[in-house]
Amino acid sequence: MQAANPPGRFDESVSLTVEVADQAELDRIWDALLDGGQAQACGWLIDRWGLRWQIVPRQLNDMMADPDRAAAARTAEAMMGMVKFDIAALKGAHAGTA
Repeated sequence: MQAANPPGRFDESVSLTVEVADQAELDRIWDALLDGGQAQACGWLIDRWGLRWQIVPRQLNDMMADPDRAAAARTAEAMMGMVKFDIAALKGAHAGTA
């Protein structure tokens, strides 16, 4: 019987999430991890070694948990259309100004 993944290879069951304070930090970490890797949807990327990362603005959790469900839904919709997160666009969607 063969393993689903060859030894030493990462799959979707191994991933890391990094919360960042602002767009500059998000861009810096994203760009460093993406070097030699592959961008994915919704803030996810696969680094050059095959490890999956999601680089997330700290504010996103609060926006998604907002009791104003319409604001949270706008945020989720904007997020689903992004590869690398754009914090200003997420805030605009949340506020209904995007």
